[in-house]
Amino acid sequence: MNEALTRPAVVSRISDLIGRTPLFELCRTGNGSRLLLKLEMYNPTGSAKIRMARQMVVDAEARGALRPGGRIIESTSGNTGLGLAVIAAERGYAFTAVVDHHACADKLRVMKAMGTELVHVPADGTGELATAAREELAEAMARRQDNTFFTEQHNNPSNGVGYHPVAHELHQALDGRLDILIAAVGTGGGLCGTARELRRLLPGVRTIGVEPKGSIAFGGPAHAYYQSGTGTPEGATIGALVDFDLIDEGVKVGDVEAFATARAVARTGLLIGGSAGGVVYEALTRLPSLPPATTMVALINDGGEKYLDTVFDDDWMTARNLLDPVVEREVDETLSKLRTI
Repeated sequence: MNEALTRPAVVSRISDLIGRTPLFELCRTGNGSRLLLKLEMYNPTGSAKIRMARQMVVDAEARGALRPGGRIIESTSGNTGLGLAVIAAERGYAFTAVVDHHACADKLRVMKAMGTELVHVPADGTGELATAAREELAEAMARRQDNTFFTEQHNNPSNGVGYHPVAHELHQALDGRLDILIAAVGTGGGLCGTARELRRLLPGVRTIGVEPKGSIAFGGPAHAYYQSGTGTPEGATIGALVDFDLIDEGVKVGDVEAFATARAVARTGLLIGGSAGGVVYEALTRLPSLPPATTMVALINDGGEKYLDTVFDDDWMTARNLLDPVVEREVDETLSKLRTI
């Protein structure tokens, strides 16, 4: 059995379960091109971001920026906070998560259950993400406390380093047969961290970054969006880890298409998150026109269980004009056609 997809029989820490996540073939074309999903929801906390959460803490310890009994502070929309909550709990640190009203309620409940202190940034009345306000508050709180480390995920190089193992897992699992890597771009750590190491192993790999329409990393116009944990909203600074030299192409996918895809994929038996839906939508759009025998891997950063009250709730979707049965049906038909080839 491939070692990249196996785990030790017994582990002693939750963080020992990070990585070695499976690859799932969602569909393929008649000419042998295929779309594989790297299912990062099989990490503890159900998200890729625990990879970089651990790396940020380990590197801070090595530098002496975080000492025994200290406190970790981070601005988060949820998944990074979940990862840091686990790492803090098993290493004996206190953890404060600065969040806004866009954070998924279930993610906040889980963080709180693990002992996290939640600090809410008040809503500004616009309905938009409060990323900049969260960052400012987290930084100010860390300055006022001794032995307190602001992990600052958007600008922390350890974020990208935490994803280097993903490249090795893909290289080993696919025996080097990987042509395209496609992923969401938020902090930039996931796609760019993986791509940096992957290009060392496979120089010819092409990378495609996906952000929500309304995000500004790949240009405007800027407006509010509902895909969480991804993109760069207006007023926020593009993260230092977004390395455009490592992104061959940047594209945008709207909330309607992203969420319709997540809902359609759910009907195949797999629950993926809303931003992952955007990645899969773009991948499905491209798959039929790829050269024969192309292997495209989409990084699926989290599962859909955290979005049952949003993406998978008809009332929530309707209230925000996001429910589009026509788009869902189109994705259903695409998946049905490609999955039966």
